[in-house]
Amino acid sequence: MLFRSRPAGRRRPLAGAAAALAVAAALPLSVAALPLSPAAADPVGGGDVTVTVDAGAGLGTLDPAALGANTAIWDSAMNDPAVAALYRAAGIGALRYPGGSYADTYHWVDNSAPGGYVAPGTGFDAFMGTVRATGAQPILIANYGSGTAQEAADWVRYANVTKGYGAKYWEIGNEIYGNGVYGSGWEHDTHTDKSPDQYAREVKAYAAAMKAVDPSVKIGAVLTMPGNWPDGIVAAGDSGDWNHTVLAAVAHDVDFVSVHWYPNAGGGDRSLDAVRQLPGELREVRDLLDRYAGADSARIGIAMTEVNSDSGNGALTSRPNGLFAAEAVSTALENGVFTVDWWDTHNGAGPISTVNGETDYGDMGMLSNGSCTGAVCEPAVHTPFAPYYGIKAVGALGDPGDTMVAAAPAGPAGAEVSAHAVLRADGSLGVLLLNRSATAQHVVDLRYTGFTADAAAPAVLRWAPGDTGPVDATGTATAASATLAPYSLTVLTVRPQAGTGSSASAVGAPGTPRTASVGASTVALEWPAATGAVDRYEVYEQLGTHTQLLGSSTGTSATLYNLPPGSRHTVNVLARDRAGRLSRPSVPLAFTTGTPADSTCAVSYRLTAGWGNGFVADVAVSNLGPADVDGWTLDFDWPSAGQSVGSWWNANVTAAGQHVRVTNGSGNARLAPDGGTAASFGFVGANNGANPSPTVFRLNGTVCRTVG
Repeated sequence: MLFRSRPAGRRRPLAGAAAALAVAAALPLSVAALPLSPAAADPVGGGDVTVTVDAGAGLGTLDPAALGANTAIWDSAMNDPAVAALYRAAGIGALRYPGGSYADTYHWVDNSAPGGYVAPGTGFDAFMGTVRATGAQPILIANYGSGTAQEAADWVRYANVTKGYGAKYWEIGNEIYGNGVYGSGWEHDTHTDKSPDQYAREVKAYAAAMKAVDPSVKIGAVLTMPGNWPDGIVAAGDSGDWNHTVLAAVAHDVDFVSVHWYPNAGGGDRSLDAVRQLPGELREVRDLLDRYAGADSARIGIAMTEVNSDSGNGALTSRPNGLFAAEAVSTALENGVFTVDWWDTHNGAGPISTVNGETDYGDMGMLSNGSCTGAVCEPAVHTPFAPYYGIKAVGALGDPGDTMVAAAPAGPAGAEVSAHAVLRADGSLGVLLLNRSATAQHVVDLRYTGFTADAAAPAVLRWAPGDTGPVDATGTATAASATLAPYSLTVLTVRPQAGTGSSASAVGAPGTPRTASVGASTVALEWPAATGAVDRYEVYEQLGTHTQLLGSSTGTSATLYNLPPGSRHTVNVLARDRAGRLSRPSVPLAFTTGTPADSTCAVSYRLTAGWGNGFVADVAVSNLGPADVDGWTLDFDWPSAGQSVGSWWNANVTAAGQHVRVTNGSGNARLAPDGGTAASFGFVGANNGANPSPTVFRLNGTVCRTVG
């Protein structure tokens, strides 16, 4: 299928039932990997970029709500039938309502938002008509700023009991951290106490009241995006920053968390470059959930309920922002987000500019609303802007229930090409290729791991300069090679060779794996059984676009050995049938090994302040061994390339890339045995993006136990 648009009412199929747990076959690390297959049509490449797709490196399953859009009650055109048709054509499956910060003034009973304009025909029932016409599901924002838990519960009753809408996702408030508690206030909040503690108390009350009406609803709490203001800031009188305070209180009460992402990098190539920060920032969200929710973390989703390249100004309707939309949405979905909701559908003309000869209307909407800035007017209402086409290209990759898999470029021009891939239920691969260069054409050689491409030409969907939206360009590429125009998106549908691939396997994908125990060098895994006659299960680690076999088992558990302390790993479980064919991969599992409990040293690393792109850290080093240490060196590595040390005290610090070396100061060189003394030092750091804590510290070469 070339255009994979959304049929009304489509839902993800149910997974097969899990079988009983069996005894693990514990194996040491192995270097075996899935075989690399050149495309049958052209085994010798001549391109300047090589893209490798690994069908065994699963990144997650496409949710029915994966592609989303924000709506707003001030938009008089939000419920036009043409809008639902455009949503449906792009594969959009989630619509958020009633519209950003308006949510915290909105009263659903009378469709009012005191102090703001509400357009006619934008009430809840009218909105739900558009939701149903789209074949989507709503994401509803309960009024926290000026509402009550009872008002929210009454809305649930009306939506799901009285009307039978089956509204599943409910956020508590919009950007509540913007209520002035951190100095900048744009979000309406009538609570006297505007602290994260108060928000957490109210979230618990809202969740209890709403679930008492309909236990099936999913409740979402608002978080700040790590590495972005006001992440890390502790307001006067508070004991912690927003995320830590909220999650410590509500992690077991909510079903998802909501983050917003506006990189505000300056548009164009800088916005595309900013997407590279996204995996680390989302990993930090998941790490926070793991920390505070424990075993419950796996059931808590991450929703990116607003995204755009800029939060109000800049070039927003032209081609670069369409590329940004495709890249940001794909990257977020590949890194654990279940819905990505573009801000927004219609917005309004802003500053007018020219980008590569194209008029940019400065409008955050994906569709024109026909407004003007001075004498310059947008095209007709509902005309798609570039971000709509970027999202539509992602929608062409696959359907709900399909599996995202790893794809990455390499070669002389690899930095100018991005790649994303989806393994579909029918065994074919959807491959999205993005050329981020405004001037250079690139030729891509395609290689596949765990997949054998058919020799037939793939279906091709292309959005390049001169195309009025994505067009059928079948015949312009092979399964082995594609030529990418500058500033273009290309989606290939590559068929598997007959009798090969996961669709030919007699077994389904294993269920989502989990860690049963995590040590410094060993990890025990468990997973629900796959359907069908399984010969054995194999656990593969993702290493970019390659995979490494870590262990196998005839049952539904395995223990992995010889893992480095403090190391992060992402693994998939695949089932092999009795003919030796592999299933599609499980949902990925990411884990970090611990540090040795019996180490002769211990290190405490603690953040004491933060302001979004900077922080202060205090570090304490203890000698737990039986002998004095007179003079010490502490080595560690930053988990993120955007982290660095600026200034320090009570020690000497040098850095090379992400590696940091600290040597003792003049007054703390001696470490008494058995933890008798501790050397403390600190530093001011900067972070461009995520700011995770280092996981491994080595004192004079010895891996220490990380504490606190």
